Amino acid sequence: MFGERLHLARKKAGYSLRDLADRLEGKISAQAIGKYERGEMMPSSGILIGLAKALGVSMDFFAAPSGVRLGNIDFRKHSGTSVRERAQVEAEVIEHVERYILIEEILDLQSSEWQEPFHRRLVSTPEGAEKVAEDVRNLWRLGEDPIPNLTELLEEKGVKVMLLDLPDRVSGLTCEVQRPGKEPVPVVVVNKNHNLERRRLTMAHELGHRVMEASEDILEKAANRFAGALLQPPQHVLQEVGHSRHRFGVEEVVATKRLYRVSAAAFVVRCRDLGIISNDYLIRIFQTIGRTWRSNEPKPLEMPDQRGEFEKPKRFQRLCYRALAEDLINQTKAAELLQIPVRQIEAAMVGLINGPDRHQ
Repeated sequence: MFGERLHLARKKAGYSLRDLADRLEGKISAQAIGKYERGEMMPSSGILIGLAKALGVSMDFFAAPSGVRLGNIDFRKHSGTSVRERAQVEAEVIEHVERYILIEEILDLQSSEWQEPFHRRLVSTPEGAEKVAEDVRNLWRLGEDPIPNLTELLEEKGVKVMLLDLPDRVSGLTCEVQRPGKEPVPVVVVNKNHNLERRRLTMAHELGHRVMEASEDILEKAANRFAGALLQPPQHVLQEVGHSRHRFGVEEVVATKRLYRVSAAAFVVRCRDLGIISNDYLIRIFQTIGRTWRSNEPKPLEMPDQRGEFEKPKRFQRLCYRALAEDLINQTKAAELLQIPVRQIEAAMVGLINGPDRHQ
């Protein structure tokens, strides 16, 4: 158990065995740390304290129960991630979901189970994803209106959503946290450094991976088509924009993309997919009025210094404060779960926090 927790903490910190040995200033060798992780030997109390300090975890972290594993990991833009980056992200996912599952168990909640709308549907073309998105919206009773908060929706359906500081080239990933004797917990990880429009598209894209199957050559295109259809339902777009257009002005594009809370590029691509505009006109847009849209979002939903503050996952935070209010945990445990100072917990309980919260 200790070895697994040490390995997890080291991966989360992004250290190699030698990096961690260096952090301990020669008190222990990389080979010895490897033996600790493999369960071949145990550290002394002094070394244990040093490991906790170097890795930024509490002593309790090493004693926590383990047993969870990641499965079915699918990084978006897989080839752009190094082995070290992937290991660090995977460790952060496990550690966060462990805390999430713990608070759900304390509150005796069953909501950690994925409310799957249906078993994965097989699609043979990207266009087939349109029907899958329509069925998801129908089964989840979303109607034809835009989705105001996709993060909240996914968490209500049992998907754990995480915002992490990922390399810019990585949009996100989807995976399952597997637990002995229980159903796996689906997780979607999104890059908190990307703008809200892109984060919403990533979440919708990853949901597409959870509800569809397709051959490798069309899977990403199908997931993108699913995301477009989920966030911009066809009948609503046709009503707002019209069935056939030969030209768009920038102000109309900006106003409409903000209605659906998607990027300007995603909106015009959706219009092409629905046959509202031709592919030739889509190309012309990206050569003229939209030539900078892929790198600079016009009138974004959030400013760069607000990245990660809008549509952020809130359910885990709410559950922690609920358990604290019901005396199921104390302030120290709440601070440990939320990974914030106890004084911030104290202030939050009496309403003394100023400005937006900073919880994950």
